[in-house]
Amino acid sequence: MRIHIATDHAGLEFSQHLQAHLSEAGHEVVDHGPAEYDPIDDYPAFCINAAKGVVRDQQAGVEALGVVFGGSGNGEQIAANKVIGVRAALVWNESTAELARQHNDANVISIGARQHTVEEATRFIDVFIATPFSLEERHVRRIAQLAEYEATGDIAGKNVDR
Repeated sequence: MRIHIATDHAGLEFSQHLQAHLSEAGHEVVDHGPAEYDPIDDYPAFCINAAKGVVRDQQAGVEALGVVFGGSGNGEQIAANKVIGVRAALVWNESTAELARQHNDANVISIGARQHTVEEATRFIDVFIATPFSLEERHVRRIAQLAEYEATGDIAGKNVDR
């Protein structure tokens, strides 16, 4: 599987460890930056590029997921979710990593590098990658509603205020 990774200065050490871990596990890792430590760098472009890479690969039939990091993971998740076709979830334990894939078919996860050890983050990512989407009708329906809203600004029959 191809894994797109992006971070900011807060997650740079995590990113380097995880790239090695994922490569050793047989995944192809695409690093979207940063390449070096800069305490005032800006995460949005890094995370958006990783998210775009995931969507582009998935549309081309390439099995791909993304992982973004920052101090809390919140801004990185928000940035990734600006990309049409991305479902980025903030993950803080193994259960949320599993449910992000199982129920939400998340294709990107975000982790707070200042909130977790590198060992914890590695477990979250391994669980995320290993967990398939459940394909349960209710989850498929809800994801379709989100995609419809993303494309049209409405969800047919659901009274979304404009």
